[in-house]
Amino acid sequence: MAPALGRLARLSALVHGRSAVLSRGSGPGGTVTLGRTAVCTSSGAVLPKPKKTPFGLFRIALVVVPFLYVGTQISKSFAALLEEHDIFVPEDDDDDD
Repeated sequence: MAPALGRLARLSALVHGRSAVLSRGSGPGGTVTLGRTAVCTSSGAVLPKPKKTPFGLFRIALVVVPFLYVGTQISKSFAALLEEHDIFVPEDDDDDD
């Protein structure tokens, strides 16, 4: 199992162009863990900063708000449909003693 995992890690590193570091656990039957460096390349060069998406929060709001509104409208119409067909009608509890 461990040699297959090592081959898979090396293949993944070749396909994705990343360096993979394998470390064995101590003792018999130790697990093989896959770790990679996130800030430097295999030669030690520092990677450039990740690309920042402009207006990220605005884009999220632009997607979330319309879908929340549509979901609310669907919920309201379905609740009206259930009440119309007397499937779910809340009871009026008159506790005026």
